[in-house]
Amino acid sequence: MSRQHLLIFGAGLAYIAVSIFLIWTDKAYFSLFPLGLMAIYAAIYHPKLTFLSLGLLAPLSINIEEWTSGFGLFVPTEPLLFGIMFLLVWMQLKNPFLDKRIWRHPIIWTVGFYVLWILITSITSAHPVTSLKFLLAKLWFIIPILIFGTYFLKDIVSIERFVWLFLLGMTIVVLFTVFHHASYRFGEKESHWVMWPFFKDHTIYGAIVALSLPLSIGLFRSKIHTPLLQAVLIGMIVIIITGLYFSYTRAAWLSVIAALGVWLLIRLRIKFSIIAGVTLTLGTLLLISWDRIQMELERNKQEHTTEEFGERLQSATNVSTDASNLERINRWSCAIAMFKERPVMGFGPGTYAFEYARFQEPDNLTIISTNFGDLGNAHSEYLGPLAEMGVLGLLTFLGVVAAIFYSGIRLYLDWPEEDKRHRVLILSMILSLTTYFVHGILNNYLDTDKASIPIWFMSAVFIALRLKLGDRKSKLN
Repeated sequence: MSRQHLLIFGAGLAYIAVSIFLIWTDKAYFSLFPLGLMAIYAAIYHPKLTFLSLGLLAPLSINIEEWTSGFGLFVPTEPLLFGIMFLLVWMQLKNPFLDKRIWRHPIIWTVGFYVLWILITSITSAHPVTSLKFLLAKLWFIIPILIFGTYFLKDIVSIERFVWLFLLGMTIVVLFTVFHHASYRFGEKESHWVMWPFFKDHTIYGAIVALSLPLSIGLFRSKIHTPLLQAVLIGMIVIIITGLYFSYTRAAWLSVIAALGVWLLIRLRIKFSIIAGVTLTLGTLLLISWDRIQMELERNKQEHTTEEFGERLQSATNVSTDASNLERINRWSCAIAMFKERPVMGFGPGTYAFEYARFQEPDNLTIISTNFGDLGNAHSEYLGPLAEMGVLGLLTFLGVVAAIFYSGIRLYLDWPEEDKRHRVLILSMILSLTTYFVHGILNNYLDTDKASIPIWFMSAVFIALRLKLGDRKSKLN
């Protein structure tokens, strides 16, 4: 036996011995260290494969918070993102490979202003360490997925592979959840936790299932597949719809309806001026009639304990007795009160959970409220930044959302109509993003890998395909 073989054999025996010791001392998680080495090897020598694998891993990741002393981390995605962030930045500095044109794209500009404001408000934060951790977490999503994603997603095959992997991961999670839920006869109470450990609760699960639905339909309609792949995609669509229904997440259902409305507006090519005029008129009518609308909502006593679809949708407007809706209003009221106290700089990114308790009004407390204010966030992608980063925090975030939708819709309208493969995928991503950002009115999940990875992936696709479209037009000219 050669010296090299002896070395490998000895290392193998040492690993087995150490693993047995760690298991015996109840520290078995340290035996995952070799998997970390494998991930490092893949990231260095196969960065594109590592990037694409994030699509599969995002739905399947697990938060280790419940097994640690309050230390929240999604594994394996967040350690992987953290590592490849530094690796790709180092590779870029050593030998630049990113297309310089991405720095002129509106999505990059608006995200840049958003991140800059996070940094500034982290310095003035009531909890600077918490805010700086929040900033770091944002960076390890934005830098690898959004910025370097523009390099890895230059071609349609890579884009489709990422979508395939993400949908595969979601299909596995939905099947697990549905079968688990079925063992409890699809009870409403059990629907809140049967997706654990992959998702914390049914609200984020429903949001990402809703996000997956347009992508699965777009992948099916984008081109002619073999009979086997068609059957697989139809199966995925059926599974995702089943998961959406049994998620019992009203906001997710409503977000899909909103996506259908956006699809209709895009298909009919309704002018922006008309949409803006109608929106302004409806907003004015809503403001004038708010007292009357609130009285009607308070008459709605429909609880969401029923499992009937129509009644559950009706319960979404119950602000009289529905504890879930009342608690959401409590969180929103706290966010607005926090904004009023610190309207310019806010309390700092990621600090809502530490500060909102003292802003709770006794009349707004519910049976699920806590005097310690330790049950999470503002339940809104929009009011959260307002409370934590002031008015500019909200405006910079709205700027990011506006840039993403403007870029996506403009790209779809500009793309050659004969190229169905690209156009259908672009449209499906616009609708997918619609489900999330409509759902974001009622909940916020962009601090998790489940939402951030697909959102920034689709944004990177819009940037990469815009550059590709520009190259096409240059060649034609």
